[in-house]
Amino acid sequence: MNMEQNYGPGEIVYIIIRNPHAQDVAQIQQAAIVQHPEKTNELALFAHDNYYPLTEEFAIFSTEAEAEIAYQEAFGSIDGDYHG
Repeated sequence: MNMEQNYGPGEIVYIIIRNPHAQDVAQIQQAAIVQHPEKTNELALFAHDNYYPLTEEFAIFSTEAEAEIAYQEAFGSIDGDYHG
């Protein structure tokens, strides 16, 4: 599936991203859809000062509310500051 067709550069989305050091820890993070700096014909997610490929590996949501519902379904209630 080509996820790029659903998004445009400059769009703000919300992703659920796992901590690479603790797979049972995840957070909701705001990200921007941007032109990939090295692959000019591709879009990327930009978050935490990094570019991530726009793939199905990321749970991408149009609103923070949608991301929170999915987070709660996957991980239980949201406690504390989950925005990192």
